[in-house]
Amino acid sequence: MQRALSLLEYGKIKEQLKNHTASSLGKDWVEQLEPKTLLEEVKHLIDETDEGVNVYRLRGNIPFGGLTEVRPFIKRATIGSMLSPSELNAIGDSIRTSRLMKKFFAELEEEEVALPILQERVAYIDPPGTLEREITSCIDDSGRVMDGASDKLRTVRAQIRTLDARIKEKLESMIRSSNTQKMLSESIVTIRNDRYVIPVKQEYRHSFGGIVHDQSSSGATVFIEPQAVVDIDNQLSEARAKEKHEIERILMALTEQVAEVADLLIANVEQLGYLDFIFAKAKFSHALKATKPALRDDGQLEFKKARHPLIAPKDVVPINVHMGKDYQAIIITGPNTGGKTVTLKTVGLLTLMAQSGLHIPVDEGSTVNVFEDIFADIGDEQSIEQSLSTFSSHMTNIVNILDQVNFRSLVLFDELGAGTDPQEGAALSIAILDYVFRRGASIIATTHYSELKAYAYEREGAINASVEFDVQTLRPTYRLLMGVPGRSNAFEISRRLGLQDEIIEEAKQQISGETAKVDEMIAALEKSQREAEAAEQKAKRYEHDIERLKDELEAERIKLENERSKILQKAEETARESVDKARKDAAEIIATLRRFQAQPQNVKEHEIIDAKKRLDQALDSLSNESKPVTQSYKKKESIAFEPGQEVKVISFGQKGHIIEKISDKEYLVQVGIMKMNIAATNLKAVKAEKEVKPVVNVRASNTTVKTELDLRGERFEDAIYRLDKYIDKALVAGYSRVSIIHGKGTGVLRKGVENHLKHHSRVKGYRSGGAGEGGGGVTIVELK
Repeated sequence: MQRALSLLEYGKIKEQLKNHTASSLGKDWVEQLEPKTLLEEVKHLIDETDEGVNVYRLRGNIPFGGLTEVRPFIKRATIGSMLSPSELNAIGDSIRTSRLMKKFFAELEEEEVALPILQERVAYIDPPGTLEREITSCIDDSGRVMDGASDKLRTVRAQIRTLDARIKEKLESMIRSSNTQKMLSESIVTIRNDRYVIPVKQEYRHSFGGIVHDQSSSGATVFIEPQAVVDIDNQLSEARAKEKHEIERILMALTEQVAEVADLLIANVEQLGYLDFIFAKAKFSHALKATKPALRDDGQLEFKKARHPLIAPKDVVPINVHMGKDYQAIIITGPNTGGKTVTLKTVGLLTLMAQSGLHIPVDEGSTVNVFEDIFADIGDEQSIEQSLSTFSSHMTNIVNILDQVNFRSLVLFDELGAGTDPQEGAALSIAILDYVFRRGASIIATTHYSELKAYAYEREGAINASVEFDVQTLRPTYRLLMGVPGRSNAFEISRRLGLQDEIIEEAKQQISGETAKVDEMIAALEKSQREAEAAEQKAKRYEHDIERLKDELEAERIKLENERSKILQKAEETARESVDKARKDAAEIIATLRRFQAQPQNVKEHEIIDAKKRLDQALDSLSNESKPVTQSYKKKESIAFEPGQEVKVISFGQKGHIIEKISDKEYLVQVGIMKMNIAATNLKAVKAEKEVKPVVNVRASNTTVKTELDLRGERFEDAIYRLDKYIDKALVAGYSRVSIIHGKGTGVLRKGVENHLKHHSRVKGYRSGGAGEGGGGVTIVELK
């Protein structure tokens, strides 16, 4: 495979990939990159690249700032060498990068981004935060050990600043003196041998005393440390020596801390380096507009709109290639400079990239076969002189290929059989292809030998292909035509260039009728292919239009649904208002009926009839208000109800009983003392306790309402609601005493019932049941 890597320019892909790394650590991993041959291994590499692509798409920047190669520093620390401030800073930066990377992936995990491969690698990163804090508290960004690194260093540096200021003050006082200035070459204070000096003219050197540290090249000036500052300068040198010693002690202490966690630091750096490599692959994928291919190892390969990654995007022509299902060999024929070699290299290079775990520049739905080996024999046959040595070179390579090829190999032959006699070259090419074909290898071969055009027609499992040539522009289009062999186009090109027709016709007579028929067949195939492609493009346009219309219809449906919801909401609001009004009217009518009951001797029949009529009208109005909502919008499925069955009137929120069925869509319902026609869709069945016979008129007989109400098993709110309704019915029935059965249980329902009765305006009094009345599980109620 090494020769194929070179011929297919795999190294250039690696160089491009390096440009996307953030550190030398990532570049080292790129340098080691090579295609893998096991399907599961390739799948893992492709999946980790895909996870990197997802993260890069979601977040963009990955926190690799500060990642450098610090392993040599760490190893030096383990053998006792003192690390410099800059080296310790680099180690601190790598720890910081580790910490930020952990935080970065923790945030992704909180967002539930599925990254199993990357998260597993990040889990191995364990940044020693204590060491990072120690380094940052001792060394600043410029690599200087800070005053606060230790109390001693702070004291020494304060002393140095004081002494330094005293020396400068004395010397500046000297150079400003009018008596001194005439003795100086310049009125400045400078440094020689780490000591402060002033430039004195040679003839006045003895006027200052002190120590001469240097002189000018002419000898006219000497640099003297005046005796007045020698003692202070000595103290300063002494303080600086203490400073140096303290800095070395601090650096050594930090170095020892690095050595203690050396293995952990190295492991962190290696994981960060590999993550840099993964995200370089992700960035490279983004730059190429590449996709994740499907993988298999049964010989099937399909590239959709594959683009050669080393050709500029504006120049590259996508090609479609598929093989392995119906055929294992593709023979690309046609004239030179048509793009046959580019096709060959595109398939080979993209396969190598995919087997290296890289996304490839193809459309979604493409498939790559994982080969055990890829062999290539590619030479620039157009630019080298045809000779025996050229043919020998190609044949030597082919012999090596034939010795190693098997059913898991991809073999790429460029201009097979070139460099020798055409007739012998064609015969050799056919024999070589047959041998490789019998070994089960996948083959893509290019040739301009006409004899090989018939090869694919005569052998099952092989197919012809060619690269399209535009006779009008006299230029190749570089589009690959599968199933169509190439033709020379010499006559058409010559005619376009102005060659006389009689010469062209005479030339046509020189070729065999069989060859002419083949060319005519190829021309027909090319025309059919173009028509098929045009039909495919037309179908795609139709598909696009259908999708657009589908989206528009869906948008319209959502719009209508929203409008429907608004109408429904408005209808429900109207219904609620009607319910409120009906309830208010019903409450007033019921109050009137209670007054009638309290003074039965003064009640006239027409007043009872009028009150009942008004109640029926209120409820009919309520029922009519509910119909548009329940029928037009809710469209509930009709449910059959039986006479005597307990139901709930949905729009009114009240319970009642079915009296009779009027039709499949409407029932006569009794709600309390009222009877009304209700739509079936406005009724909901409830679990009936016992069959209750309908009340036939307002002044009902005692047999229509029982003298007891069983509330056992009811929710508190439902029980109180039923208790109120029951008291109304009992009052209308003329009862003066009733029994409320609530059971003993926890006593909550009993207490709730008693508390409600205590404040009820129509209850005279109540007590617990006696021995023969149910005891504490029953409350006896006296009605007014």
